[in-house]
Amino acid sequence: MTENAWTRWPSPEALGRVGLSQPRRLLSWVVRVLVAGGLLWGAVSSRRIPLWGQVVAAVGVLVVAAAAWAFFRTTLAHRLLPSLAFIAVLMGMAVAAEATGFKVPALVIWCGCAVGALERMPLTAAAPVTAVSLTAYSLVNDDKLLTTIVTSIGLALAGYVLRLDAEARGNAQRLLAQERAAHAAEAESAALAERARIAREIHDVLAHSLSAQLVHLEAARLLIERGADREQILERVVAARGMARDGLAETRQALSALRGDLTPLEDFLSELVGVSGGAEVTISGERRPLPAEASQAVRRVAQEALTNVRKHAPGAKVRVRLDYGEHQVMLDVRDSGGKPGELAAAGGGYGLLGMRERAELLGGSLEAGPHEEGFAVTLKVPV
Repeated sequence: MTENAWTRWPSPEALGRVGLSQPRRLLSWVVRVLVAGGLLWGAVSSRRIPLWGQVVAAVGVLVVAAAAWAFFRTTLAHRLLPSLAFIAVLMGMAVAAEATGFKVPALVIWCGCAVGALERMPLTAAAPVTAVSLTAYSLVNDDKLLTTIVTSIGLALAGYVLRLDAEARGNAQRLLAQERAAHAAEAESAALAERARIAREIHDVLAHSLSAQLVHLEAARLLIERGADREQILERVVAARGMARDGLAETRQALSALRGDLTPLEDFLSELVGVSGGAEVTISGERRPLPAEASQAVRRVAQEALTNVRKHAPGAKVRVRLDYGEHQVMLDVRDSGGKPGELAAAGGGYGLLGMRERAELLGGSLEAGPHEEGFAVTLKVPV
């Protein structure tokens, strides 16, 4: 047994009553009541002492009960010196009871001190207390020597077994508390992750849509200030309205994604390139449903990549390839290059940085850069 095992206290969970079953609590109280009743009866039932002596003996029983309660409280608080003081009071009361002829109460107190010390105190302090208590018990007890030795060993084992049982119960309580704390932390982490996911979805949709609308509305304002003709102004307003309509549709789609109500990925890509025009979609591998986060990442990256093509290379041919691998899904968007369009300065939604962040959050990767003809964006997400 290590030094720590000899010097450490039983845990507060072990010394407390939390985790005790109702039958065990009831049994504990029954034992206490029987012991207290036996001590009180032994103090007042003797006819060899006068009434005032019986009153003094009854008061002694109450002192023993109070000292035992205080011993339980101080050991629960891990206070060594007060615990030793109260158990010394109990042993002193046992000596006084033996000296005044109350032999049975004295034996009960010594046995209780031996068992209680082993159960509730550090072993370095409990061992001497138990040794003194059992020695006093053996000297006073009238039983045969072998019976007294067996009884003393049984009391010591009972105290140590109670200690081990209390420690096991305390460990179970600590593990339960840690499990509850872990579940609470996991739930909080999941809530924070969901909030971050919602924030990303809102940012991805609204930042892209509103920035494009702002460009068109600012252009309309400048045209009005310069006295441009009605057709030019109307063209900008109509473009801003189209952006608002597209943004509303994307917002509804994002809300559907948050609810887990997603259209098939292949259908989404077909609709997306249909709106963009000049793009072709190729799908390879065994088609299967993807996790919501992975599916949404593919959708957002495809959407942003095609938006960047419209801004920076309008009219360029675009090839979109979706490959279902065994352990990952890959999206590859390539354009044939072109001249920057009028929306090139509008800002790119959340851009390459946002696409890479979305991929890395899922344990994937994103590569973006020029190739032989134009620009290529390749997303790989594990599934």
